[in-house]
Amino acid sequence: MTGCYYSEKENGHYFQYNEQTGIASLDPAFAKNQSIMWAVHQLYNTLVEVDSQLNIVPSVAKHWEISADRTLYTFYLRNDVFFHDDACFPNGKGRRVNANDVVYSLNRITDEKVASPGAWIFDGKVDSVNGFTAINDTTVQIKLQRPYNPILGILSMQYCSIVPHEAVEKYGSDFRRHAVGSGPFQFVAWEEGQSLILKKNPRYFEKDETGKSLPYLDGVKVSFYDSKATEFLLFRQKKLSFINDIDASFKDEVLTKKGVLSKEWQGKINLQTHPYLNIEYLGLLVDSTNPVLQNSPTRLKKVRQAINYGFDRRKLVLYLRNSLGIPAESGFVPAGLPSFDSTKVKGYYYDPNKARELLKEAGFGTKGSLPQIKLLTIPIYADIASYIARQLEEIGFNVQVEALQKSLLLEMTSSSRAVFFRGSWIADYPDAENYLSVFYSKNPAPPNYTRYKNPVFDAAFEKALAETNDSLRYKLYQQADQIMMNDAPVVPLWYDMAIHLVQPNVQGFKPNALNLLELRRTQIKN
Repeated sequence: MTGCYYSEKENGHYFQYNEQTGIASLDPAFAKNQSIMWAVHQLYNTLVEVDSQLNIVPSVAKHWEISADRTLYTFYLRNDVFFHDDACFPNGKGRRVNANDVVYSLNRITDEKVASPGAWIFDGKVDSVNGFTAINDTTVQIKLQRPYNPILGILSMQYCSIVPHEAVEKYGSDFRRHAVGSGPFQFVAWEEGQSLILKKNPRYFEKDETGKSLPYLDGVKVSFYDSKATEFLLFRQKKLSFINDIDASFKDEVLTKKGVLSKEWQGKINLQTHPYLNIEYLGLLVDSTNPVLQNSPTRLKKVRQAINYGFDRRKLVLYLRNSLGIPAESGFVPAGLPSFDSTKVKGYYYDPNKARELLKEAGFGTKGSLPQIKLLTIPIYADIASYIARQLEEIGFNVQVEALQKSLLLEMTSSSRAVFFRGSWIADYPDAENYLSVFYSKNPAPPNYTRYKNPVFDAAFEKALAETNDSLRYKLYQQADQIMMNDAPVVPLWYDMAIHLVQPNVQGFKPNALNLLELRRTQIKN
């Protein structure tokens, strides 16, 4: 089926990209990683969304009111949003989205039978009895247990996409591969491992400033080549509209060390770089009750601090990242968030003497006294892990790098079986709370993969959540970040930048700080 669809549409204005890791599901309740989030964002809508300036703006909700005690949010919905035409509806005609759909979709995230990895997003925040209520067809209320400022950001997450109960009931476990939403594009076909095809939704509600219906594109095609080399070749042959991020193997061919296009590529492609809310880090399990930590030197705070001082982040970003990113010498909250302030949160910088001193204080002063530590990573970060391991060896560490498949590493970190591991945290919504929740002791893994627990941190974090004054809240975030950094359950590497190589005929394709694939206003000029 996809074959004939391809040839017939080959010349249409289709945006084409490759998803090297594949897409595990199109069900928003499972939108836990970027590959799923990108696809879900095309197919579904949320009550509110984040604009390019990181403001929360209306989507299906045209406006909302917040009660004086800040625990009741009332959303007023548009009445011109329709689900895609699909066999799950009478006569195959998509019906209007209403308040009950919102309540159904949000309750579904916390339904134990669904087992959504996003179940944590409402935990301890939304009233467990009457959390979500449809007042009438176009009014929804959300009741909180206590004031919680980032709730609008949470509602913009792909997990909170609005789904029709008819599709979930009709397709059952197959709903993961048969998407029915109200988004700018609608599902056509998905051959796993081959391609995913979406076409323009002709009844999409949004219009541009001139009154023209969005999206402009005819559709989206996603291929699933698992080799970055193949992806790059297809891009060179103009068979892909863009590439997200640049593989180490051809980075030096395309970019200078200063992070600009090299001479032979100038004028042929466009390079977009943009700070994006992602931190790359190494995590260290700190739960001393876990038997896997019994003989590991990393259970000691001074050893973890020594790792943090023991390698040069600036050189890493310059030579291995071609200057794409900011060396993470502050806290875990990345640059780009309003509360980020490197003068207030002091992290770690390269200081081999200090690292040696800390090791000596921890009882590992003599050469070879440190037992071997295994650093688990994924293949595309193996070169970075090896660079760090080599530098750490110079100060007395013995680090063995092991590259695992991403799914296995995730499984090991979620079940607390990885002692020292590579991680990254992409913001789900633009608030520092999202980063600091990774260390809140009441959170399971995910997001608390290091199993960090410190009551002083928890107190500052909880106080920040209740604070409605932004500047006071930012101060509390900074305090919490500093407390955690001193304990060193993580080794921040760099604050990320989104890097896109884009074909010159692609217009209106704008990057954003959440690195969401935003295609509503994108055009392809022949």
